[in-house]
Amino acid sequence: MGNRSHRNPGHIGMNALRKRGKRHSSEADPVPTVLGSTQHAALVTDCCSLLQSLPDESVQLIVCDPPYNIQLAHWDVHDDYTTWATRWLREAERVLSKTGNFVIFGGLQYQNEAGSGDLLSLIVDMRKNSEMRLVNLIVWNYPNGMSAHRFFANRHEEIAWFARSNQYYFDLDTVREPYDAATKAAYMKDKRLRPESVEKGRNPTNVWRITRLNGNSKERVGHPTQKPRELIQRIVRSLSYPGSIVLDFFGGSGVTTRVAIEEDRHSVTCDIDPTYRAYLQQQFEMLKSEELEHGRSYDYHVSETLDSCHPIFLKQGNCRTGENNDGV
Repeated sequence: MGNRSHRNPGHIGMNALRKRGKRHSSEADPVPTVLGSTQHAALVTDCCSLLQSLPDESVQLIVCDPPYNIQLAHWDVHDDYTTWATRWLREAERVLSKTGNFVIFGGLQYQNEAGSGDLLSLIVDMRKNSEMRLVNLIVWNYPNGMSAHRFFANRHEEIAWFARSNQYYFDLDTVREPYDAATKAAYMKDKRLRPESVEKGRNPTNVWRITRLNGNSKERVGHPTQKPRELIQRIVRSLSYPGSIVLDFFGGSGVTTRVAIEEDRHSVTCDIDPTYRAYLQQQFEMLKSEELEHGRSYDYHVSETLDSCHPIFLKQGNCRTGENNDGV
């Protein structure tokens, strides 16, 4: 079968725009909004309570790593998973901006691992009840994992990338992978390729080969389903921009807050487990060590409440000093 991109009208249209020196709306330069320190609200609360407190169209990127309903802990048990998930799926769509992106981690459950709680259940619901568009199904491929004897050992999870509209923001250049020396030299000699494009590197594709965190990894903070920082970095860099709002309402290990700080994004995160604060503290300690090691200083402020002066509310112009959403 031939390459479908050769007949894809969207792909053809993008190339035509570039040849005329123009860009698609999704590639437009964002308005820089970082003034001073980045602001980060990290709360211990229920995801739906937090979402209901947020304004419409106020978030650029949602990083969502929900419980898989495989009974790892008290927060991972849901009798009616789909009904519960539907509540936060609808709220997530409401708070996303027109250029916003929504990524959901998940996997496919086999052999009665647990109830309906896999990514397939969520995608089916969104196809029926959401106006968001599925842009990519990303395969996170990792070389390390548990062995198996009655089936092929699993070495991947899926990440579904949904966009709020066809005006979604995407910055490929921030996550390109450099070519090896031999490939780069060969491509530079190819008259059909532009040297500046070769210099940028390759598209990492929708198969991401990133190692899972081992039990003795330096990144580990103790959360059972912690995702690698490199994985979250790729998502944050490509689907949001400096000064924009990143939301994670299943905060887990606290890695999204850490990455948002490192990448000059504002963030709002929460988790229902009180241990979340201890995980965050470990992330901040690693951040300080990184600052010392690399001689960089991050300018940020973290609060355990969602203050009304957080940038997520600025679009509504209702910032009033001294007020906060302590009830969230």
